[in-house]
Formats: sequence, structure tokens, C-alpha cells
Amino acid sequence: MSCDITNYKCSDKGLILPLTNEYTWAIGFRAFIYVVGLLYSFMGVSIIADIFMQAIDTITSRSTKLKMPDPSNESGYTEVEVKTWNGTVSNLTLMALGSSAPEILLSIIEIVGNGFQSGPLGPSTIVGSAAFNLMCITGVCIISIPDGLSKRIKSIKVFAVTSIFSVFAYIWLAIILLVITPDFIDFWEAIVTLLLFPIMVILAYIADKDYCGKRPIDDESKLLEMDNSGGRLRLKCADDNLLNGDHADKQVIVEILRRLKKEDASPDEMARLTAHLMEQNQSHGRGWYRINAIRNLSGGTKLTTPMTNKTSELLEALLIEDQMGSTPSFTSLSDGGSKAIVEFAAPSTAVFEKDGHARITVMRHGNLNKRVLYRVETIDGTAVEGEDYISYKETLVFEPNETEKHIDIQIIDDNIWEPDEVFFGRITLDSEKEPAVVGRRAITQIVILNDDDPGVLEFEHPSFLFKESVGTALIPVNRIDGADGKITVEWKTKDMTAIHSRDYENSEGTLTFDHGERTKFIEIMINDDKEFEKDENFEISLIKTTGGAKLGKLKRTVVTIVNDDEFSGLVSRITSLTNANLDSLRLQKQTWGQQFVEAMNVNGGDLETATTFDYVMHFLTFGWKLIFACVPPATIWGGWFCFVVSLIMIGILTAFIGDLATIFGCLIGLDDSVVAITFVALGTSLPDLFASRTAALNEKYADTAVGNVTGSNAVNVFLGLGLPWSMAAIYWGSKGTTFEVPAGALGFSVVVFTICSLITIMFLLLRRNVTVFGKGELGGPKVPKIISGSFCIFVWILYVLLASLNSYEYIPGF
Repeated sequence: MSCDITNYKCSDKGLILPLTNEYTWAIGFRAFIYVVGLLYSFMGVSIIADIFMQAIDTITSRSTKLKMPDPSNESGYTEVEVKTWNGTVSNLTLMALGSSAPEILLSIIEIVGNGFQSGPLGPSTIVGSAAFNLMCITGVCIISIPDGLSKRIKSIKVFAVTSIFSVFAYIWLAIILLVITPDFIDFWEAIVTLLLFPIMVILAYIADKDYCGKRPIDDESKLLEMDNSGGRLRLKCADDNLLNGDHADKQVIVEILRRLKKEDASPDEMARLTAHLMEQNQSHGRGWYRINAIRNLSGGTKLTTPMTNKTSELLEALLIEDQMGSTPSFTSLSDGGSKAIVEFAAPSTAVFEKDGHARITVMRHGNLNKRVLYRVETIDGTAVEGEDYISYKETLVFEPNETEKHIDIQIIDDNIWEPDEVFFGRITLDSEKEPAVVGRRAITQIVILNDDDPGVLEFEHPSFLFKESVGTALIPVNRIDGADGKITVEWKTKDMTAIHSRDYENSEGTLTFDHGERTKFIEIMINDDKEFEKDENFEISLIKTTGGAKLGKLKRTVVTIVNDDEFSGLVSRITSLTNANLDSLRLQKQTWGQQFVEAMNVNGGDLETATTFDYVMHFLTFGWKLIFACVPPATIWGGWFCFVVSLIMIGILTAFIGDLATIFGCLIGLDDSVVAITFVALGTSLPDLFASRTAALNEKYADTAVGNVTGSNAVNVFLGLGLPWSMAAIYWGSKGTTFEVPAGALGFSVVVFTICSLITIMFLLLRRNVTVFGKGELGGPKVPKIISGSFCIFVWILYVLLASLNSYEYIPGF
């Protein structure tokens, strides 16, 4: 039976599709098939882009060793490892190509496939993707930062160069499309568009190297500081030999074990925690965040250490330990001694309700030569402001050479029996310009003790760990819910694997608490026999009390004696496991076999931390993963083999995406340019949205989140249009004619985007310099932050709306 081809809707729209005769298919069914195919192809292009970015990361992370003169060294020189690629150059070249490859290749394929005639899909996708990246992604990143926290772009000169080129790129497009040679692109115009790309890279490199000014020193001297800014826990460190390295140092493991000595955790859990802390301390590039975003969306192997419930508990315990005044172990907090350190004298203070006030002490040490303004305020715990104590919020002053300040907080005595209650005091600096920093004890706990109850006695923890060489083990017994009068408690040990008189002394005794005393220690002498033994333990029980006191829930505790050699072995095991976890996160580690193993297993085989979403997305993307596992791994030939094959794969898939989008738009009556700035632009840019949001939360500065967007947008024009237009201009020039590019909807879209991008960039500069926004491109106070993010997203919606109305001729063009 013959087909009436005139009724075969949209059969002539694709370069490759349709692959079969769809004449008998219903229009609605065909539209459904094409939109599902389009969405599924977006998944595929994201996964192959992941592999492509791995190749780029391998190429740009190559380093070389330089010999630097060093008279103190016996050899006369010191070897220094330096990266071959400059970070700014790699971001604007290979990294930009990695994130924008689908848009750029779509434009090239459309030109070549149409016989070197201009099509609407490629150029409109580039403009639409740029609008989504600059406006929508920026708006989401602004809102994502926790309330009150601001993040600024650090390399502002590089951002200025790329922003200028980003705006100029689209102004240049408008000029050559609408002014110089309307509806035509001459050869010189195409070549200038292409040459603007290396010019931008060179100028950005000069700005990055700061050849025109003095490079600021970025001093980050904090080694082990837990910080919950950004709504998450983070370990910061500047010592390249410890946390900033690629592998864990035993010194860090020992420090974390010391802080968590009261926690019961396996070596695997401690290794997972340490790897997580070290990974969080690393600063990552945009490529890393894009790969991780794609893997999160596809149920693949994560680039972050997955946290179990236990490791999350350990992380919380580590933060609490730090906030309660853990002594800094490695470096000073005072910026090399140039600033004063202001902190509470003690992490905790107890006071009887009848005393009427609690005295807390703020101390200053370090540089004492300058006047310092600081603020002390109280925060509710179980004690409530106005009911149990009077709120305190005051700005105080340390005059030069003043080292202590005493603060009295009024306690309300209500004559009602209550359990012990707590509230907190917090120190903040009055201004960022103060010649001081807040120390480790930024928070102190104030305990209001019940007056009229002798209290409840119990152990502090259900287990304790001591090294065999400790000498005397001190096991704390706490008195809670009252401290009235003198009381006693009898205790006794019970042998388990440890034997009394051989492994430890003192098997029983009595603790006496005087009126008001809250903590006493059971002292047990540990015998060091200098022989290697496995861990040994014994039990201590609280037996009987006097003075009206009661026994609490923790009446028993287990003491474990760890052999020093065994402790060293434990540190070594945790160090090895930590490094194994860190190695599993490396992008350049995979062999061909490992690629197939990870492709066939959800979450790369880590089922313990796999979520339901991981399983669903792994099922949906399994086919793509298996196909793209055939791509050579990035470990072969320095990543270039993987680079070339991945680029070919992206090109093939992009050709299908172009056809799917064009035919789908035709079937439902959407103009090609509207399909390009909506469906195609969003589909290729969604991984960038998730990557930028994660970077905004994790990175200290805003560069990785939004600072690279402007550079990527400029690269899209210079390469995505400059390259195919140069090819077409050469082709038509050889035939004695000029390359025709109808401005139409494209010219209008470019002009509207240029105006919207100028508004967005000026708004970011306003946020950077106005206090009400927090003086940062991202974040800030809650209400201005939400207004700012919503405004940026509104500008993007306005661009899409105006461009779409022009495509349907509801708004006249130029």
C-alpha cells in the first residue's frame, strides 16, 4: 500500500530520524515517543559527558616536577610539583568544552547536516543555555546558601574579564546579525568571532596571574576547625602535608581518635569519617562538581564518601567536642600571632539556682596591643529565657593589654523543683575588621543546678578506652538533677578479659561528693607489662549510695585497655582504609574492567549507602552506562584517547537529540527556536544546575558556582557559533557567495538576552557591594536573599517569554 507523503507530518524535519515509516502512527503517540526519547537521550548525553569530563580532568591535572635551588638541601635543590595546566586556562578551554560540548556540537552538526545552511536549533540552544546558566542557576545558588552566610567571588578580575567578554559576545552577535551585514555572515565576521576565544583566554590568564597588580596572600591557618556554615560540617586545613594532601597522614588519624576516644566505632567507620573530612577539606573545580552531579542523578559511583548513620553520629560528636573547647593541636588560630584570640575561659559553668547569677569569663590572648569590640549573647537550651534566666546581649570592649572580662548573667529562682537545665553563651565579633578572631571556645554551656535534690549518680559513658601505658585511668562519675548536701557512692570492678592484680589495680572503693560538687573520678591503676596483648576489658559498677542520692541509668561501664602496639596497628589500619576510600574517589583510577563493574552495579557497588532514588535511576540509565563503559578509560594515553572517543559519542548522540527536539516541536506545533531555548537548553544544562548548587554550598568562595558561568557562556558563542560559521563562510565563499544567517528570532533573542545578562551581572555587582545583601554574590540575610534569587529567575522567565512571543510574531522583531 502506498503512503500519501503529503499527510506524513514532520517526516522531513530530521537529519537522521525517523528511522522507520511512522505514517500510520497517531500524532499524539508519535509526540509521546519523541519526548520520551528526548528525555532519555538527555540522560545518555549526561553520562557520556561524565566520561568526557574524566578525560579532561586527567589531561588538565597532569603535573611536572621542577628543581628549585635550595642551599639547605644536600643536593642543592628541592623538587616542586607544578600543574602543567593553569586553572583559569583549563576552565575556559577544555573544562568549558566539557560542559558545553552538546550545545557546541549541536550547532556544528546542524550546519554540516543542512548543507552548510544556518538552522534555528543550534544558535538558539546556545543563547537559551546561556540564559539558563547565568540567570536561573545564579538565582538558585543565591537562595541555596544558608541564611546569613554570604559567599563572594574570589578571582574578581578573572570574573570581570569573562563577564565583559560574555556580554560583548552577544553584543557582537547582534551587531553582525542586525547592523553590519544584516541576515548574512561574512568570512571576516566569522573569523573574528572565533578569534575572540583565544583573546579572552589570554586576557583571563593575565588577570589570573595578576601581572598588573600585587597578588593577595590567602592565609588560611586553621587546621582542625569544625564549621557548620552552609548547613553542613566541614574540616578546614591549610597544612599541605596533612589534610590538604591526597592521602591521609597518621597524625590526623591520631588526632581524630583522640577527640572521639569515648565513641565506640569500628576501623571502617573511622576510616569513612576521616576520608569524608579530608574530601570535604579539598577545593574542587567545576568539572568535579558536574561529574558528581551527573552521578548523583544517574545512581552512579559518587565522588564523595557516602555517610552511614554511624559515621554521621561520629561527625556530630566531633563537632560537639570541638565546640566545647577542644585544644587546637597543630596550629594557632591567630593568623600567625597578628591577631588576638577571644574566647570563653571554660567550656562549661555550673551554678545553683539560688545563687541568683552565673559568672562567665571571657579571655583574650595573642596580640593584646589593639582595642577589640566583641559581642556576647545567650541562647536557650533546656533553660528558657525569661523563665529560668535573663537574656544577655551586649557589645563589650577589650582595651589594649586587657586579658579578662567577667560577665554576670541573672538566674531566676522560681522555688519550683526542676531537673538541671542548660543554656549557652556565644561570642561573635562586632565587625569583620576587628583585629581579632574568635577562638575554639566560642560557645560555653551554663548549667543551672537544682537546689533541693541530692542528685542522681551515673557514669558519663557506657565505655571507656585507655592505652596500657596511661598509668592511672580516670573514669568520671557525674552528679545530675541536683547537688544538695554531701553524698557517697560505692563502686566495684568485675573481671572480664582483664584480670585484677595482673592488668589493673584497685577493685573497689567509695567516692564522696561534697555539697555542690558535680563530678568525681574513679582512679584505677593500669599495669603495663610491656608484652603484646590483645585488647582487654573489665567492668565497673556503682553499687550503693548514701545521703539520699539515686543511681542513674548508666550504673555500669566497660573499661578497655588497648596495647600501645595494638593502638599503632589500629591507626595504621584506619590510615590504610582511609587512603583506600580516598583512592576510590579518584577520577583517573579506573581500568576498562572497573568501568564495566561500576556500570552494572547501582552506586558503583556500594549498596550500603545506595538510596531508592539511586536504584530507580540506575535502572533507567543502565543501558547508557553499559554502552559507554566501552569508551577507553581515562588512564590510557594520558586521557586523550578517552577524550576523542567521548567527543565522537557526544556528537552522535547530539545529532539524535537535534532530530528528536525538532520533530517533537513540529508535532506539537512549537517553533524550533522555542524548543531550543526551553527543552534542549534545559536538558543540556540541568547537570550544571545541580553542580553549581552543590559547589555553592561546599566551596568557600562563589567562583566555582557562578564565577565560571560567564566564561562558559562566552566560549559557547566563540566556539559554538564561530567555528561552524567559519566553516560555512569558507564553504560559501568558495562558491562565490555569502553565508546567509537570517536574523529573525535569533537576532531578537540575542538582543533580549544581552539586556537581561547586563541586568543580572550589574545586580551581582550590587549584591557584592551593598551591606543589605550581605556583601556577597551568593547568600546573605534571608529576605534579601530570597528576593535576589527570585529576581534572577524572573529575569530568565522574562527572557524566555519575550523570545517565544517574538517567534510567534506576537512581538515584532528588529
